[in-house]
Amino acid sequence: MSEKVRVRFAPSPTGPLHIGGVRTALFNYLFAKQRGGQFILRIEDTDQSRYVEGAENYIVETLNWLNIPFDEGIDKEGNYGPYRQSERKNMYRQFAEQLIKTGNAYYAFDTAEELAFHRKDHEEKGKTFIYNWHNRLKLTNSISLPKEEVDKRITNGDDYVIRFKMYHPDEGSDKEITTEDLIRGNVSFKKALLDDKVLFKSDGMPTYHLANVVDDHFMKISHVIRGEEWLPSVPLHIELYKSLGWEIPKFAHLPLIMKPTGKGKLSKRDGDKMGFPVFPIQWNTKDGDVFAGYREDGYFPETVINMLALLGWNPGTEQEVFSLDELTKSFDLKRVNKGGARFDPEKTKWFQHHYMQTKNDAALTSLFSKLLIQKGINNDKPLSQIIKLLKERSSFVTDFWEQGSFFFEAPKSYNEKAAKKAFKEKTPQLLSKTLSLLEECDDFSSENLTEKIKGWITENEIGFGNVMMPLRLALVGEMKGPDVFKIAAILGKKEVSSRITSLIAFLS
Repeated sequence: MSEKVRVRFAPSPTGPLHIGGVRTALFNYLFAKQRGGQFILRIEDTDQSRYVEGAENYIVETLNWLNIPFDEGIDKEGNYGPYRQSERKNMYRQFAEQLIKTGNAYYAFDTAEELAFHRKDHEEKGKTFIYNWHNRLKLTNSISLPKEEVDKRITNGDDYVIRFKMYHPDEGSDKEITTEDLIRGNVSFKKALLDDKVLFKSDGMPTYHLANVVDDHFMKISHVIRGEEWLPSVPLHIELYKSLGWEIPKFAHLPLIMKPTGKGKLSKRDGDKMGFPVFPIQWNTKDGDVFAGYREDGYFPETVINMLALLGWNPGTEQEVFSLDELTKSFDLKRVNKGGARFDPEKTKWFQHHYMQTKNDAALTSLFSKLLIQKGINNDKPLSQIIKLLKERSSFVTDFWEQGSFFFEAPKSYNEKAAKKAFKEKTPQLLSKTLSLLEECDDFSSENLTEKIKGWITENEIGFGNVMMPLRLALVGEMKGPDVFKIAAILGKKEVSSRITSLIAFLS
């Protein structure tokens, strides 16, 4: 193994990438970049029955969108490829056979029916069936069968799997497998309680366990950073490394991401149930189902990165907002929590609002322009000015439309509750005078309009509400929006005149 830090993110292309997987990718990326190492993407597709078309591209697109690209991987070949396990399958069998030769693995010919019988028999006796040292000799394998019988079965083409011999009775019942996890500290497992896992399946493909260890070794992976769900696999992986005579990488197991309630692991179905995305980008199934993604819901990549970084990691300070560069400098596996991290959709929205305020207006203008095109709006308004007015109360680009659609579309109706309060007998007359004063203005700046109209109101002791409320309803249709004269300045004299005239006609 190289002394240089090399980490990998190794998802299976079985569907969309859950945000838990994205966090694993992010923590691997941060760890590698902080130490000047490499971040590798490996696609673990040994289980072809679960392969989903499009999932691989989805993974790559997600990493690119979040600005955490991999250094080596599919279509970015390094010196240790190929990076799809299905393209490496020819190399796995030799190591399974090597383990058999050294007495660390064996052939197992048990049929599915036979194993089902044993499971049922154990259940009826109140026990749990485990394929291990305790019952190897009672089952159909190369340990219990004569060599001639084993050779005959293999020659005849009988189906078999290759199992790892986890425990030898002569090791003693107290024998433990121990390791120093970079997050959890010392962890240990009693060997006698562990089962003999399948390393090689009857379909000629390795299981995750064998392929994972072989690939990590030959790709010179120095640190394995993965989810807590893989912690029970550690003893098998350690023993595989030892049995093959290879150096063992350092392990770190990340905490689970919990539901917003704090009870239970966040699942792929929770998003639809609770109204927030659990996928980085939108996923469309062949059946026509659509699963929401953070990108399509309008979240910025910076938001998602910041949110995920604090799911289980504590910087040790009060700081909550981190750029990717700041995260790279601050990240430390020692500050990753052991316990589950509760997912907080509201906190994610808080991050989104923050990043909206820091976003370059030009970038927001570009995004908003695209949204207007999607809505079929032929825009001739100064978008940057509109964004400046709406930005403070916005978290998403879609908020610009929800808060400021009146800039592009004249009101088709007037808020009923506001109208009852604003529309009085003299309103048409006052609006007519307001219109006359506005049309006289050669300088249609908000400052000049404010001075002109408010001066007239004050001078004639009309009462601001008698003019300003109807004027806002004329321009906006309801009592919302920024300063009414700033709205008028952006709309322009012609459009303002048209809208006021429409309200006067409505009141007549």
